[in-house]
Amino acid sequence: MTTFIEDIRLILEAARKKAYSSVAFAMTEGYWLMGKRIVEEEQNGSDRAAYGKEIINNLSKALGKGFSTRTLRDYRQFYLTFPVWEELAHMCANLNWSHIRLIMRVSDPKARNYYIKEAAENTWAVRTLERNINTLYYQRLLSSQVQQPVEDEMKAKSAHFQQDKKEFIRNPAVLEFLNIPANYAYTENQLEQALIDNLQQFLLELGKGFAFVARQKHIRTETSDFFIDLVFYNYILKCFVIVELKTDKVTHQDIGQLDMYVRMFDDLEKREGDQPTIGILLCTATDSTIAKYSVLHENKQLFASKYLPYLPTEEELIAEIEREKELIRLIDLQNDN
Repeated sequence: MTTFIEDIRLILEAARKKAYSSVAFAMTEGYWLMGKRIVEEEQNGSDRAAYGKEIINNLSKALGKGFSTRTLRDYRQFYLTFPVWEELAHMCANLNWSHIRLIMRVSDPKARNYYIKEAAENTWAVRTLERNINTLYYQRLLSSQVQQPVEDEMKAKSAHFQQDKKEFIRNPAVLEFLNIPANYAYTENQLEQALIDNLQQFLLELGKGFAFVARQKHIRTETSDFFIDLVFYNYILKCFVIVELKTDKVTHQDIGQLDMYVRMFDDLEKREGDQPTIGILLCTATDSTIAKYSVLHENKQLFASKYLPYLPTEEELIAEIEREKELIRLIDLQNDN
């Protein structure tokens, strides 16, 4: 009986993999064709820049939810980055749109080709691919005389990503592509706690010197008590990095409060030899995600010249929050069902 049940489970797992692969391939091919058609339509305009912008805006309005102007520009960039579908198609059986979006962010064509080939051949999870890109895995392999320890380290540190067999179907973009309605419902507190959990792990996995210090760090003045969502210390930059998360729209008061936290941290926590504190303000408002660095005016030159290479870009922070928001929404949908 045990063998029979295991056989049925294997059959079901194989069928699910086949279904996921078919949907992923159809999505990728469809988005490439959409990008191609957008480019063709743009080339018919006399003023291509203005005409292209108008096309994207009108198309976004016509297609509705799930097809923002940013998403449509991604489709366009997909076609421009990989203009020959036949060279890409055979790899897309093991890749989905989330893989493609990450790979398009890689500026070096050789690194881009390496990541897409390795991700397809080794069926890397999206988080595995993301981690490898963020930690410059390709560049580190090239510069290593002995590559096996680098490969072994990567496999060990991404093993838990590879175990998530439901990663693809958890993406609400799949539901939108299949035109399956999703009625999301989650509390602000659930969202905030889940995002803080994920941000903490994301920053620690960047491989750029982040060490965790505290959550809800208590700062006390003579008149007030404050709690900072996340505090890190970057041992490469030798500075504190504080993170504040907002689940509603950012106000000038929020920005001013973060600047105050930065000054307070410099006054109360910074030690001799430490560099000025950096603040990160993240807004997870439903319609858009915003990420902003808060740097005191007198430290802006230092930030630009020395800090930026060791910090995630605002775009990377936004992408990570959006990915986690989508996961939370889908989990809630599954729970409701």
